[in-house]
Amino acid sequence: MRIFFMLLPWLELATLIQLGAKTSVLTALLYVFATLVLGLLILQRQGLGLFQHLREAQTGGRVITGRLLLDDMSVGLAGLLLMVPGLITDVAALVVLIGPLRRRIARFFAGPQPEPYAPQRDASEHATIEGSYRRVED
Repeated sequence: MRIFFMLLPWLELATLIQLGAKTSVLTALLYVFATLVLGLLILQRQGLGLFQHLREAQTGGRVITGRLLLDDMSVGLAGLLLMVPGLITDVAALVVLIGPLRRRIARFFAGPQPEPYAPQRDASEHATIEGSYRRVED
């Protein structure tokens, strides 16, 4: 994995050179500029949306779930990937932007999730919590 990240700038440069050779240098430069602007717009919109979600949760008493934050942060990551010049990171950004595909990849990397432990209790039973405590003076 380290080798991939070390080679990524060179692979990105190679893809841009190939794009410039197949089309024109001006087209490649316009492509890089367009993806930079698109990435900046996505980051700006996503940042404002994230703060709006947090504000709504605070005023409405809603609970922010990890999935909501993961979706917001992953769209921000897609904006950052679009800002990097090159075709490989742009394809990765498109994969991250597609919601169902993003969640499937996240589940794949997260691995199998254990079942949450929920002991079965009878409603008529009372729960007793035992323990010791000590008082700490202020």
